Amino acid sequence: MKIHMKHDYNDLIQLFNKVFLERLNTELLLGGDEPIYLPASEERPHHQIIFARGYYASAMHELGHWCIAGEARRLLEDYGYWYQPDGRSAEVQAEFEVVEIKPQAIEWILSASCGFKYQVSCDNLSGNCEPDRVGFTLKVREQVIHYLTYGIPERAQMLSDAFRDFYGIEPLTEADFPKPIPLTDYA
Repeated sequence: MKIHMKHDYNDLIQLFNKVFLERLNTELLLGGDEPIYLPASEERPHHQIIFARGYYASAMHELGHWCIAGEARRLLEDYGYWYQPDGRSAEVQAEFEVVEIKPQAIEWILSASCGFKYQVSCDNLSGNCEPDRVGFTLKVREQVIHYLTYGIPERAQMLSDAFRDFYGIEPLTEADFPKPIPLTDYA
């Protein structure tokens, strides 16, 4: 296998579209400031996963959401998901994190499939609470291990396989998903 460790979003676009454009009429596209998923319509012949500003991590995150969205959800703009913007309270942040565990677990698997460093997205920079990044990472990791043990969703597995082949990454194991070290352990 050849190893490509340059992480260029154009490679993600090409690989995703090769696997899914014809098969599921879905394309990955570079977007502007905000990511969005748009279902096919009279104006759009293909479903579109649009990631923000050419950020590799944004593409990974949006792919995580797409990989777990069911068929009916993929017919709705942004999958019909609830989204509370930045500035969430502790209670709303906790709700946000619950619905983000599975897509972020897929994001981590896809990132590892590319040799790309994953970092959880708590996405609450101006909220009135400090998110527990370590705790959230542990929850996402637990879901990753569940997927590795019991099976990765089909579309995520197909994408992981395509990414691993392109980047020369061996099959993923639990060791590829290290536990985060709390800052207090550095003292």
